[in-house]
This record gives sequence, C-alpha cells and structure tokens, in this order.
Amino acid sequence: MNYKKIWVAMAVLSSIIVSSQNLIPLKYPETKKIKHQDTYFGVKISDPYRWLENDQSEDTKEWVKRELNFTHAYLEKIPFREQIRQQLLDLWNYEKISAPFKIGKHTYFYKNEGLQSQNVLYRRDDKGITEIFLDSNKFSNRGTTSLSKISFNKKGNWVAYSISEGGSDWNSIIILDTETKKQKDDTLKDIKFSAISWLGDEGFYYSSYDKPKEGSVLSGLTDQHKVYFHKLGTSQAQDKLIMGGKKFPRRYLKADVTEDQRYLIISAANATNGNELYIKDLKNKTDFIPIITGFESNVSLVDTDGDDLYLLTDKDAPNRRLVKTTISKPTPDTWKEVIPESQEPLDLKTGGDYFFAIYMKDAVDIVRQYNKKGELVRDVILPGKGSITGFSGKKDETALYYSFTNYITPKTIFKYQIETGKSEIYHRAKVNFNPEDYVSEQVFYTSDDGTKIPMTISYKKGIKRTGENPTILYGYGGFNISLKPRFSVVNAIWMQNGGIYAVPNIRGGGEYGKKWYDAGVQQRKKNVFHDFIAAGEYLQRNNYTSKAYMALLGRSNGGLLVGATMTMRPDLARVAFPGVGVLDMLRYHKFTAGAGWSYDYGTAEDSKAMFEYLKSYSPLHNINRGTCYPSTMVITSDHDDRVVPAHSFKFGAELQAKQDCKNPILIRIEKDAGHGAGRSVQQIVAENADLISFALYEMGIQKLK
Repeated sequence: MNYKKIWVAMAVLSSIIVSSQNLIPLKYPETKKIKHQDTYFGVKISDPYRWLENDQSEDTKEWVKRELNFTHAYLEKIPFREQIRQQLLDLWNYEKISAPFKIGKHTYFYKNEGLQSQNVLYRRDDKGITEIFLDSNKFSNRGTTSLSKISFNKKGNWVAYSISEGGSDWNSIIILDTETKKQKDDTLKDIKFSAISWLGDEGFYYSSYDKPKEGSVLSGLTDQHKVYFHKLGTSQAQDKLIMGGKKFPRRYLKADVTEDQRYLIISAANATNGNELYIKDLKNKTDFIPIITGFESNVSLVDTDGDDLYLLTDKDAPNRRLVKTTISKPTPDTWKEVIPESQEPLDLKTGGDYFFAIYMKDAVDIVRQYNKKGELVRDVILPGKGSITGFSGKKDETALYYSFTNYITPKTIFKYQIETGKSEIYHRAKVNFNPEDYVSEQVFYTSDDGTKIPMTISYKKGIKRTGENPTILYGYGGFNISLKPRFSVVNAIWMQNGGIYAVPNIRGGGEYGKKWYDAGVQQRKKNVFHDFIAAGEYLQRNNYTSKAYMALLGRSNGGLLVGATMTMRPDLARVAFPGVGVLDMLRYHKFTAGAGWSYDYGTAEDSKAMFEYLKSYSPLHNINRGTCYPSTMVITSDHDDRVVPAHSFKFGAELQAKQDCKNPILIRIEKDAGHGAGRSVQQIVAENADLISFALYEMGIQKLK
C-alpha cells in the first residue's frame, strides 16, 4: 500500500472539502423579487427590489426585522464584540469642552461629561456663575433627539434652536427668552436645510420646503426651497415668504443677516456646486440686488465694512481668492482683489477685524493673518501638522479660539491673542491616549493614470510590515469635501488593537482645489475609484497589509466609493463597509434632495452616454453571480432622509442573492437614526463596536491580544 499516495489523496480531498465549504453561501432571510423594468434610451433595466423603496410598507418593515435578526445573530457569535464595545466606552469616557463664545452678557460653551448621549450647553455670567442653559439629553428618553442649530440675536435676549428627531433632516425650531428660558410662540415645524439668522428683536429668517405629497416624508422628493421671515409674536402660518417657491425655483436657499445687521444675504443654488448671491440693504430698504447670477462659480460674503463687501470666490480662481466690492455696484466687473489665489486652496474666517486665511497644503492646514487691505500680518504658528477649526469671532474681539488635531493627537483648544499672535492652551482633552506611542506618516502613491495622491497612514509604534496587519482603508472622494487629519476614539481603539488606519486624499475632494474636485465628477467619477484601489494596492505592495487583512470603509458618497470598489475589484479586500451609501446610481436623484447631487454624478436621464457611464459603475447594477465578494456589512439607518435606506436595502438584498462564497453579507440598520449627525454616543459606540469586531473576526482573528 502506497501510504504517500493515500496521504496526498486525503490532503487533496480535505482541500476540496474546505474549498467547497468556502463556496457555500449562508442562508439569508428571504427577499421577494418582483417583475419591474425601467427603460433608459432603449435599454431595459430590471429592478426586482423596487418594493423596498417604500419604507412605510408592511412588507418592507417585516423584511427589515428579518434582516436585523439575521445580522444580530451573526454578530452575537463574535467572541470579543463586547470587549471592543467596552474598550470604546472606556476611552470615550472623558470630559469634552468646546471653545467659549460670548453672547450679550453671558459666555456660552458646550460640555459632555464623557458618555452623555448629547452635548449640554452651559452659560456663565460676568460674576462667574455657571448654569445649564440647554440640555439636549432631555429632548427625548433615548437621547436620539439632537440639537441641530442654535442662533442668538445680537443682544442675546432671544435664541432660536432647531432639533432633529431620530436623525431626520426635517427639523423643528423652538424660540426662548434667554432670561427666563420660557418658550416664545409655537414651535415652528417642517424646517429643512436651514440657517437661522436674526434681525434685531423682530424675528429671524429660515428656510424650508413644502412637505412631499408623493412618497413618505423620509423619501419624498424635496425640490423648491423657500426663505421665510418669522416675526416674534406671530404664528408660523403668518410667516412671510422672502424668496423661493414657484416664482423663484431653487433647490437650496440660505439666508444670513450680516453682523452689522445692515444686509440680508441669500445664497441660491440648484446643486452642491455653484451658487448665485443676492443682497438686500435693510438700512436703505432696497430690493434684492444680484451680486452674481448663474451657477458657474461659488461665491460667499465673508465680511462687510459700511458700504464695502468682501467676497470669497472661485470665479477666475479655482483655489479661491478674496475680493472687495461695494453695495452700489457689487457685480463681478467691479471686484478688486484683496487676497489673491495661491497654489493652496483658501478658506477664510474673520475675527477682531482681521482675515484669517486657512490654506490647505497636502491636506494639512496653514493659517495666515491679514488686515483689511490684504496685507500679511503674520503666519500663525500652529502646534504641529494637522487640521484646525475656529479663528472666528466678532469685530470687537481681542482674542479668538481655535482647535488643533490630527490622527494621533486628541483635539486641543487654543486661545489666540489677535494683536500679538500668541497662542495658549485653553483646554486639552484628558483622553487616555498617548500620541507618543503612535506614528502618522504621509506617503504619496501613483494612481492608474499617473496622478500623485497623498495618503496618511497611522499605526502604533513597533508594528512590522509583515503583510498581516489589520488595516482600514477609509475614503470619500466627492462634493469638494477634504479629508483632513482628525483624532477619533474609534480609530484609536482600532490602532490600540494592532490596526493600521489609512486615508488617501483622492480626487473628487477639495484637497487641491476646484481642479482636483472636478477631476472626480460625472464622467470622470471612476478616477475616484481608481485612486482608492491604487491606495489599497500601495498598502499591500509595501507589506503594510494584504488582501486577507484589509477592510474598505466609507460613508455617504464614501459608501458609493466602497460599493463601487468592491464590485469593480472584489479581490482587493477581505471586508467592506459601505455606510449610508449612494448605491443605485440610476435612481438616486428621485429621492429627497438627491437631484442636487447631479453636478457630482450626472443623472441617467441626462444623455445616453451619461446613463451608460453611471450604469457601468453603479454598485447595485454591477453585482454578478459567480463572484466571491468581501465579507460585507451594509450600514444604514431607518430615518436617513439624506441618502434613503432603499439604496442599502436593495444593494444588500442583491449581494445576498448573488454572493458565491461563504463571506457573509450583513445589513445593519440603526433604529431612530439618520444620515449620521445627531446620533447618541450609545448609538455611535454600538455601531463601531460591531464594525471593528466584524472586521477583525472576518480577518480570522479569534481573540484580541
């Protein structure tokens, strides 16, 4: 008997058994299919899960319950899931304080003692007596009603604040007398995508849409924005329409009263890029005067000085510049340059009657202080390489506040003396995390077309490049949004457990200005996915990690990024987390404010070429039988009325139906939550405990070190 042959045969048989086990899909909850087709330029597209778009139907609700039970049962078997959750809670439990801001005779600031569901607004008077002014934890029993926006009038005797229930973009506005904390007028309802801007003691401006007549409140199309003025002492039904509606149809309208209370500014837009700007001289009671019309550029008013207006714009300056004009003739032909365009994209803040120019160089902030003539006062010395927020204040301020952070440095708030340029620490977060134990390095890699892309890679010191390090590759790549370094408790826990966190600054973002952004829109959108894929390949080629230990993560437009990447390159990573993603690219514009994203994406009705391009990468439409996709957790929320959950429902159902191996496809649906903002600490911790533990478990890790 040839024992060697028998051993070889048994080894082969064993290999076949293991292989076949890996090809056996899990038994997922049943998802019915219907016969439904849409026709685009003569091409029929099947949509068997169209019924899941109705988030209010009993069928959808029952399907959600089945998927929740399936997901919960799978996650329950991860042995260290509770351990990860406890690690997150322990590290999260530190006091968090915001920079203070003075309104009237009080100084206000936000504070969270550690694990409070929502932040609490405190105030301190001139005698040093501190009290709770507004505790949003008392808005609801579960901590799922959050404070969206708050606005005080100039004297500080009135405040209006908006609240979101369950994360919805539909808000309510409540008005309080700040002395008595008693409510004034009835609560204003059905407010969406709105600023709140006061005019003296009279009242305030706000924006909203009519409630959708077709579809549910959460998914129905919202298209024509309206600006109203609410006069104190009157009902919402009496509020005066200022701009918008059928006579002036725009998808987005935002109203602001300037600090001197002289001007009303309204920005009007139909997409997330490009806007018109209108100004009304309230002192001289003029009609609205157009500063710029059309949607070819972006313009915002950043300051006024009597008749002079200061505008930040990318018109004739893709990286933006500051210009000056006057109320008598504010159109572009009169603009005079104050701070010219540079090689780095410019953002601008004002305080103490100075301009603070925040430039971004390779996704890291640089700050310069200028006077009103555009003369450089000084380069602001920052604590290190990272990102800052702040440098905003009133004209009479002598000191401003700013915060500094990066991937391994918890947020620290500094007080900045405007005349001397000296900074001192105002508040340092006392989080149990030592930046000295970690490394955050920036590298540059080459995308498929030769474009150089920066990427920041953060990890614990001592990690060796063995190719076996659990790695999260996080990206966004859209809407001119820049991913700048910031500290996160979630990322800290990932790194503490031996993980690497990598963030490439891919095209579609704003890291290198308008040209970088435009290189990732419409029929250039695949540049974004190729940049992300190249980032993963760089990490694997340089032995930071390997396919077996890589997870892809992104939310919203980043959810699209992950969905497109995992369907284009299912072999790139072991795990994928498409979060609240735009995943049906043929129908995204049919829901809520989705039509406003057309600058980035284009729509399937634009042209045959645009339809074919969208279809070629739309995650929902590129899932194929016979393919082994990564272990996937599709993440969404039941109150997401920004990117409706139907995207995730349909994508998850299609993945479950066509997955051709053992890698699980889970659909995690958060209850009483929206697109992301306003979630309670408990919701955030629970989601990220599931995310981290699922990633590590699917990478083959059985217990934590």
